[in-house]
Amino acid sequence: MSEFREENINDSQPVTGTPRWLTIAVIVLAAFSIGALGLAWSASNHASYVEQTTNAALKENVEVLNQRIAKADDTNTQIRSDLRVVTDKLKLTETQLLAARHQTKVSSANYIKKLNGLETSLAAKASAEDINKLNGDVSGVKNALDATRTSVETSIQMARGELGTLIARNHDEIDQLRRMGQREYFEFTLARKGGIQKVGNIQVELRDTNPKKNRFTIVVLADDNRFEKKNRSVNEPIYFYTNGSRTALELVVNKVSKQQASGYLSVPKSAATTAAVASSSGW
Repeated sequence: MSEFREENINDSQPVTGTPRWLTIAVIVLAAFSIGALGLAWSASNHASYVEQTTNAALKENVEVLNQRIAKADDTNTQIRSDLRVVTDKLKLTETQLLAARHQTKVSSANYIKKLNGLETSLAAKASAEDINKLNGDVSGVKNALDATRTSVETSIQMARGELGTLIARNHDEIDQLRRMGQREYFEFTLARKGGIQKVGNIQVELRDTNPKKNRFTIVVLADDNRFEKKNRSVNEPIYFYTNGSRTALELVVNKVSKQQASGYLSVPKSAATTAAVASSSGW
């Protein structure tokens, strides 16, 4: 019976220890608080870094912007200065232009006035006899010009070659033909036994001369062809063709002596262009 009472007494004693769930809750709460503090500290550091970086970038941008503004101000100042100078010059030029126009207008009026006065004076002094004399002088000049032109045309017609080209007999006639612009002319002077000499886009060699009979012997080298003309007469054209030319080239000797001969080479315009290209390429 005593055992029964002891068990009842032990069962009725209150529990004095801390509940286990409360300890776990406190531990969890403490861990959560520590994590929250860590996150807050990290966020604070990141915000501080971002703020410092942003402030540095803004400061750098502000400095660059200030430099650009200063440069723009200098440029605007220079432009305003240039515009001021140009404006002053334009004003001066406009003033000079107005003055020049006024002077031209006055000069023109004076000139017209003088012309009118001269015309009136000539009309008053002129007579039928003077007018007839003037008409006679004009007719005389016209007749002289017609005669000169006829003489020149006759001379040119007499100097035509077999192919219808005009044959010049001296330097003056060569210049006259050159001014006509139909062909190109290359003048030359060859020494007897002086070897081969380049004339235009061909080569020539004077072999012999006979001043008493006005004859000569010459060798012509054109492209890959070589031919010799013996005992040719002065002012007698020598015709031949070169590659790329449909019109004949013309070689004329105007004068011969014991040691040399002089004349010219007449070349069509297209062949003259070929000659210029060949000369520039060192042919």
